[in-house]
Amino acid sequence: MKTGMQFVLRKGRRVRLSLPHFISNRKVKDRLFCYIFEQDRAALLQLYNALNHTDYREEQALRIVTLDNVVYMAMHNDVAFLLLGTLNLYEHQSTLCPNLPLRFLLYLAAEYEGLVAGMGGNIYGQTLIPLPSPQCVVFYNGETETEDEQYLCLTDAFAEENGGKQSSCLELKVRMLNINRGHNRRLMADCGRLDEYSRFVERIRLLRKNGLSADEAIDQAVIYCIDHGIMEDILLPFRAEVKKMLLTEYNERKYMKMFRKEAREQGMKEGRQIGLETGREEGRQIGLEEGLEEGIQQERTRLLETMLQNGASAEQLSELTGVPVGEIRQLLRE
Repeated sequence: MKTGMQFVLRKGRRVRLSLPHFISNRKVKDRLFCYIFEQDRAALLQLYNALNHTDYREEQALRIVTLDNVVYMAMHNDVAFLLLGTLNLYEHQSTLCPNLPLRFLLYLAAEYEGLVAGMGGNIYGQTLIPLPSPQCVVFYNGETETEDEQYLCLTDAFAEENGGKQSSCLELKVRMLNINRGHNRRLMADCGRLDEYSRFVERIRLLRKNGLSADEAIDQAVIYCIDHGIMEDILLPFRAEVKKMLLTEYNERKYMKMFRKEAREQGMKEGRQIGLETGREEGRQIGLEEGLEEGIQQERTRLLETMLQNGASAEQLSELTGVPVGEIRQLLRE
């Protein structure tokens, strides 16, 4: 069974297929962040407690509901889980993206559809369907400097009218936390696994800056972290798997940089072409206007010369044509 949201054409319209296409992702995650927190419920519960300042202990109460390849988001929705009346969506980002609220909105819609279908709810019925409240969180560890914590709002994307935002019945806030070393110290202190992940990534980044290849940097970072007791329980038994995950991330990041570079170059090329075409069109227009003006001037001069040769005075011509007397006398002298 396909796991993505499927659309088919019916009478010229794109119609979404039935709910069985929404199923939990059972594959092993190919992102280290996902692997750490989806495979280790204790670590995920610890992260939840650190974010919400709670102290829940029952790991079995946590239910993973991550969906795979939903809508346009084949770029991986990392971790989704239900806990005590909340639907928690956690995503890891190494690049800044202003469209995260929209992505979470689409993902939430798919999650709620799946949950309602699972409980046999009728959205057209007279009974209110209970829904878990959403909590959307992004863990950012890219190299662009950002605040410790900020909120991205869906309403920021809504079109403005007359310089001000339009009122809206819909809002979605995404909490974005910087998990690079030195940021959100309390969060790191309350969630040891997140702190270890941050230190591991920082070590790889430092080795890369020292000139090592991605492959060499990951190997040396793994050795360093094992020697210093950082994620030792994951790196020792799953060293090959971790390396494969990280290399996949680095390769995709490199590909995306190349893709953006090609897109910029293509955009510049198209921009130059449009500029040339626009310039040629503007040149033709300016030439036409200048030629027309010159033609009018020549015709006016010819008429004035003819009338002067027929005995009209400069004053009479000025009165008839509106041309200043001085200009007519200059024509006479020429």
